[in-house]
Amino acid sequence: MTRESTTRWLLTAGVIGPVFFVVSFLIEGWIRPNYDPQRQFVSLLSLTDEGWQQIGNFLLTGALFTAAAVGWRRAMPDGPGCRWVPALLGLAGIGLMVAGIFVTDAGYGYPAGAPPGTPPVASWHGVIHDLASVWILFGLPVAMFVMARRFRAEGGRWAPFQGEGRRWSLYSLLSGIAGLAALVAAFMLPDVSGLLQRVAIVIGFGWVAQVSSRFRAEVV
Repeated sequence: MTRESTTRWLLTAGVIGPVFFVVSFLIEGWIRPNYDPQRQFVSLLSLTDEGWQQIGNFLLTGALFTAAAVGWRRAMPDGPGCRWVPALLGLAGIGLMVAGIFVTDAGYGYPAGAPPGTPPVASWHGVIHDLASVWILFGLPVAMFVMARRFRAEGGRWAPFQGEGRRWSLYSLLSGIAGLAALVAAFMLPDVSGLLQRVAIVIGFGWVAQVSSRFRAEVV
């Protein structure tokens, strides 16, 4: 297998991983008994006897993100963000796997009998889970902002159409802003916290899939 074909497979992981994660938690949140996806965070799906499904989702998606990070590094041998962006994507992948291993604490009314908000006392594994989540939910917007600068600097070199680089730059910038705004709002509006967290995840993971697809198309 040539280096180019290996790189394409690594970048394919960056397309599959985000889609798999989002589809999985949407389906699981819809069918899980006593679970309210509008109010409750995705991580709470790791609890109860059915939690192995979301744990597996974290682990598999994390592995795919980590593979994609290698592909991104190969696709960006130099220029703005060539080291930082793949590193941030790799940290997001590791964060997903850590979040799967160290499950969150019960809270926000799930499972039944859990406190209605954040748990009064956090367990050691809950703290590790929350720290891992920071790598994912805040690391990706930072990567978006760096890539916005890269796309803007390289301009039309990214595609055969005039102004394509500027459009990718704007997309990355707006995605970073919208993702952070949805995440902050999720902690301020508890009645729709689960919905807003899902919006942030879809924006961030969708961006990863789109950029991975773009890089993959550029590999000759």
